[in-house]
Amino acid sequence: MPLRLASLLTFAAGPALATGFQFVEIPATAEVPHIEAAVWYPGDATVPDEPNTPFGQAVAMQAPVDGRDLPLVVISHGDGGWFGGHAALARALAEAGMIAVALNHPGNSDGDETAPPSRWITERPRHLARVVEYMSSDWPDADLVDATRIGAFGFSAGGHSVLAAAGGETSLDRISAHCDTTPDEFVCRAGMAADVVNAAEAFPAPVPGLQAVVAAAPGFGFGFDPAEVTELDATIQLWGAADDERVPQATNVAPLAAVLEAPSEAHVVESAGHFAFRPPCNPALEQANPRVWEMACTDAAGFDREAFQQRFNRVVVEFLIENLDPTKR
Repeated sequence: MPLRLASLLTFAAGPALATGFQFVEIPATAEVPHIEAAVWYPGDATVPDEPNTPFGQAVAMQAPVDGRDLPLVVISHGDGGWFGGHAALARALAEAGMIAVALNHPGNSDGDETAPPSRWITERPRHLARVVEYMSSDWPDADLVDATRIGAFGFSAGGHSVLAAAGGETSLDRISAHCDTTPDEFVCRAGMAADVVNAAEAFPAPVPGLQAVVAAAPGFGFGFDPAEVTELDATIQLWGAADDERVPQATNVAPLAAVLEAPSEAHVVESAGHFAFRPPCNPALEQANPRVWEMACTDAAGFDREAFQQRFNRVVVEFLIENLDPTKR
């Protein structure tokens, strides 16, 4: 997805608020390639009157970080998405006193879709671990990060990534068996599941210190054993869309939601499709790319995506505030 298209997919932007912001380049390691990321954080510097980002926000570029011992939340986009896909949520997290860092997953992001599912399903959790490592150790303001208070948000493929990063083990046997009995499920009929089963390598170890995870419409959710998910150390918030055709609620989210115990929680969004968890699109996209508009930007009659996004972001932020509270450890 080229940057121009990604920008059109993320349209909604609220009023200018005092949020610090910077783009970061995270150096490659022996196991993880170079990563591009965007960072939102608490700040009190003046922001410009006009948007100064490709996702329509006005932010205080390179402003000093306001605060100490700040929790860190890493944001994982969907298959072929980009780090601006959940910009409104990232800014809301920063306004609530957290550092939010969204990355472009190498090989599976805007303009770089070179990794097949068998690669990105195992590589993405490593990317998240690398981002957490960099932000808590090598980022110029790493001394302001509380590395014991780490959260993660992921949508679609990113939903799988954050559950895997929390220690959820994906069973290739479960994926294969599911597609044998449910061949019409999107990832089965698209060949994504077959690629994963035939070529996926070992999944990485969990991300150290990950305390709270929000997974919206987690792809390959049926590959997780619900009994194992409920035993994870991280507190989990699950979201599913009742009318999701790409990540069906009944097979990917409901089995996991059924075993969660408080303080973990689950939500089902009625009348919503898969892309309801993404902000409303720029209206210009309807003519620029009608196919993508129809796939990712249209909703059922009566479903107000903009209103839902405001509620969704608020509930996600409240959950992360509650579960990254140092007094609750």
